[in-house]
Amino acid sequence: MAERRVNIGWAEGLHARPASIFVRAAAATGVPVTIAKADGDPVNAASMLAVLSLGAEGGQEVVLASDAEGADIALDRLAKLVAEGLEELPETV
Repeated sequence: MAERRVNIGWAEGLHARPASIFVRAAAATGVPVTIAKADGDPVNAASMLAVLSLGAEGGQEVVLASDAEGADIALDRLAKLVAEGLEELPETV
């Protein structure tokens, strides 16, 4: 299982707009990905309700994980998005 630990770069955390950006990006990778707080249970990263239910705050560590083919590239891109609080998934990492 590939995983990336990253601190949330959006000041407001994974709420409303940042969560929407993240969920769309996770779905766009085409790879099943989970996200969890560092000490919590993983949820589907492509589900808006699941991501909002985390209550992840800015600066908190989250764990992105996947065991699918292509996981490393997808996780690198999502980790960059989350860490830097970007508005869209980066083309390359």
